[in-house]
Order: sequence, then C-alpha cells, then structure tokens
Amino acid sequence: MTAQFACDPAGSRGRLYPEEESEFRSCFQRDRDRIIHASAFRRLKHKTQVFIEHEGDYFRTRLTHSIEVGQVARTISKTLGLDLELTEAVALAHDLGHTPFGHTGEDALDRLMRPYGGFDHNAQAIRIVTSLERHYADFDGLNLTWETLEGIAKHNGPVGKPVPLALADYNKVHDLELHTHASAEAQVAALSDDIAYNHHDLHDGLRAELFSTDELAELPIVSDCFAEVDRTYPGLNYYRRRHEALRRFFGLLVSDVITVTKRNLRDLGPQTPTDIRHAGKMMVQFSPGLWADLKVIREFLFHRMYRAPDVVLMRKQVTDVIDTLFPLFMSDPSLLPKQWRKDVAEVSSDTELARIVADYIAGMTDRFALQEHARLTGADVMADRS
Repeated sequence: MTAQFACDPAGSRGRLYPEEESEFRSCFQRDRDRIIHASAFRRLKHKTQVFIEHEGDYFRTRLTHSIEVGQVARTISKTLGLDLELTEAVALAHDLGHTPFGHTGEDALDRLMRPYGGFDHNAQAIRIVTSLERHYADFDGLNLTWETLEGIAKHNGPVGKPVPLALADYNKVHDLELHTHASAEAQVAALSDDIAYNHHDLHDGLRAELFSTDELAELPIVSDCFAEVDRTYPGLNYYRRRHEALRRFFGLLVSDVITVTKRNLRDLGPQTPTDIRHAGKMMVQFSPGLWADLKVIREFLFHRMYRAPDVVLMRKQVTDVIDTLFPLFMSDPSLLPKQWRKDVAEVSSDTELARIVADYIAGMTDRFALQEHARLTGADVMADRS
C-alpha cells in the first residue's frame, strides 16, 4: 500500500524541459532507466571504493556498490510504502559524481579546485545528469524530474552554505529548495548507502587480509552476530561462518532503520511529501544505540583499512596522478580529447576552464586515469607496487 507521504509520479513537479509522458512507464521509472543507460553509470564499473580497480576482481567498485545500495533501498522503500522507482533512481545516481580512486581522488581534486570553487561529488552528480551527459537531441543531461534531482542534491539533508558551485549554478535555473530536507525516498537512499558500505567494507577488509575474522568478531553488533551463528551452526567452516555473521549484521542494520523510521513517521504523522521535507530533521534514521556502535566500527575501519600502510601508499601514488594531470590540462587544454575542445573554446575565465578540466578528470575511471598519466608523463606510478 502506498503511503500518503510517498512521492506520487502523477503529482511530480516535472522536468526542466517538458516532455510527453510515457504510456507504460512512470516519470520516476524513466529517470531510473535513463540513469542506468548513462555513460557515467557504466564508468562506475571501473571506479573503486577503497582499493585501486585492478587490485582484485572481488573488491567492490562504485557500480557494484550502487547496485547494492539500490537493492537495500528498494527493500526499505517497499516496507515503508514509498515509491520504489524514485528511491532506486536516487540510490543508483548517488555516486555518479565520484572521481577515480575513491575519496582519495575527490580529496585531491577538491584541493586543486579550491581557487575555482572547490569540488563536491554530490554537486558533480547534478552536473552530470543536467549537463555532461549529452545524448539527447532536445537537451543536455538526462532531463530528470525535480524529485530525482532533489534527491541527488540533498539526500544527506539540506545543503548548507556555501553551496557547491556546480550545484549553485543549476539551482539558479531550477530551484531544488536546497534549504529543506529531501523526500522520504531520497532519505532511504542515503541510509541504504550507509548500510551497504558498512557491510561491504568489512567484507573487503577481510578479503584484503587487513584484519582477521577474530578481530572482526570483537566489534559491537558483529560480535552478537558471530555468537548467533556459532549457536546455530556449531563447527561451521571459516568462510561460511564469517559470511553468515556479516549477513546477519546486514539484516540488523536494515531492520533497525525500518523500526526507527516507522516510529518517526508515526510521531510526525505526515500527510504529504512536503510534510517530510519540512519536518526539520531526517525521518529515516538509525537508532542512537546502533549509530553509536557503527561509529566504533567506522573507527576500526579507518585505522585498519582506510589508513593501512598499503592503502596509504596507494593514496599517495594516486594523489600524485591527479596532482599531475590537473595542471597539465590547465596549462595545455589541447591535451583534452577533441569532444571537449568546443567547451574549452567558449570559456572566458580560468574558473570556467578549471571546471571543464575537473569534469574530465572526475569522469575518468581508475585505469584510464593511470593510462592517461603514463601516456602524458611516461611514468608508471604503480610500477613499484608488488
């Protein structure tokens, strides 16, 4: 049953460029389908979360992560009576703006872009779906609905000042009401992102042998999951035991969000999506106790995974790649591919040129960034990695 506060495709605020409605798909379904068919979505296959893309076939990429987020989001959304297609559209689009090399690449590009307005992956996702995807005859971008764009822009909450430049530029022509919260569907996508990465980073850290199963079994929440598995399946082999424990961990996070969100919604009593946007707080949340436990887990992952010696070395090497490519393209834009040179020819300031260079670098996959760096410099920054 659809909830009163769910976004109704029939009541959508529409698209920047009006289009005839489909006879067999809702407007939110079309948004989701356009995102899946976008070039930027396909490139997520070769963009990583933590590890370099070529380091192993089993580590998560941005694409597999986005699919996992979409799966979690649909489960929660259906339980809450929300619009599944809008929820999934936001979930699948939430990482479109990420650079190569995960957050390391974003940190480097943001530092280089500070004189020109900075770099933010959420704002970049908006830039991609409203401008950089250029396949349609009638418009640049994907011409998504207001609700999907709102969800991409502010699924983590209202956008504070200063508003990232790429987002501010679009908001001037299509007001996304950045001062309010997003729809319940977008909030579900945001928490599903947290659930997915908390779960799969533990998986990937184990596979990379950055910590042991015994160390994992001492963490809050996870310890109870291991205890339950040991009671139910005494003597279970090593790999199945840890998989069963992490499967239960995953389920607990989902159940907690659903329970807390239902209580929040019952207390608020929203009648429309607007009530959700103006509630003054996120409706989709973890419980305080579970959130505190997740902070302990994130701290563990920070020290044992994100700042592991091999990962720190990789961070330095790929930072050097971004630090080299950006000034190269700024000083000689003719090094950019032909299809980018028309935009370069129209720039009237260094800031506009820097934004084009950032667009190009942010769109690179891990392997392409390494290949471009090697082609332009003759140096292989990965040569000394064992």
